[in-house]
Amino acid sequence: MLIIPAIDIKNGKCVRLSQGQMDKETIYADDPVTAAHRWIEAGARRLHIVDLDGAVNGVPSNVDLIHEMVAAHPDVPIQVGGGIRDEDTIQTYLDVGAAYVIIGTRAVTTPHFVTDACLEFPGHIIVGLDARNGKLATNGWSKLSHHDANDMAVRFEHDGVAAIIFTDISRDGMLNNVNIEATVDLCKNISIPVIASGGLSNLDDIHALCAVSEEGIFGVITGRAIYEGTLDLAEAQQLADTICADNTN
Repeated sequence: MLIIPAIDIKNGKCVRLSQGQMDKETIYADDPVTAAHRWIEAGARRLHIVDLDGAVNGVPSNVDLIHEMVAAHPDVPIQVGGGIRDEDTIQTYLDVGAAYVIIGTRAVTTPHFVTDACLEFPGHIIVGLDARNGKLATNGWSKLSHHDANDMAVRFEHDGVAAIIFTDISRDGMLNNVNIEATVDLCKNISIPVIASGGLSNLDDIHALCAVSEEGIFGVITGRAIYEGTLDLAEAQQLADTICADNTN
C-alpha cells in the first residue's frame, strides 16, 4: 500500500484546505517544487498533485509548475487533478510527463466523458469521487450532486479507469481519521484499485488501512498530517510495507 503525499497548488503555493473550502487554507510551502522534492527524498513512490485554481476555474492554471515537478523527478509517477474538463487538457498533462490524470467534476456531470477519455488515453485515467454523506460533490467540492459514489464507481470500472480515488470531504484536512467503512464498502463493489483520501492522521490510520488493504485499497493520500508532523512519511511507508508483506505470507 502506497502512502501518497498530496501537493495542492493555489496561487502558486502549496496549501491544504479544510473540508475542501477554498477560504479555509493553510499555506505549507511557498514553492510546490521544493515540497515535491522533500517528499520524494522521504521515500514517496507517487505524488498526488491538485491544481486547486483549476478545480474552481474549470481550466488548468498551474501547468508550468506541474511540468517542473515532473521534469525534476521523472522516475516517480505523478497523478494530476483539478480543472480537467476536456481531452486537450488530458493530453497537455500527459505530454508534460504526468503518469495519470484525475477526472473529478466531469466524471459526475458528464459520465460519458470518462468513457471517451479511457478509450483515447487507456491506462492513464483515474476518477476522483469526492463524497459527502455518500453523495458526490463537484466544482472544487462547492456543489453537491444526487449521484451515489458506489454506483458511479461501478460504471467507471466498466469504462476502464485505472483506479478510483475516494475522498470523504467531511474529513479532508481535519486529521480525524480515514473513513475506512465507506472506503471498504466502495472497494467491495469494484475490483480496480482504490486510493483512500481524507482524514489520515497518524500511524494508527496506517495500521487500520493495512488491515483491510486486501479489499482493494492500493494507497492512501496524505496532506496535512505530513505537513504538520502528526505522521512521518518514511515511517508510515515502512510500516505499510512491513504489514502488507506479513499479510501476504
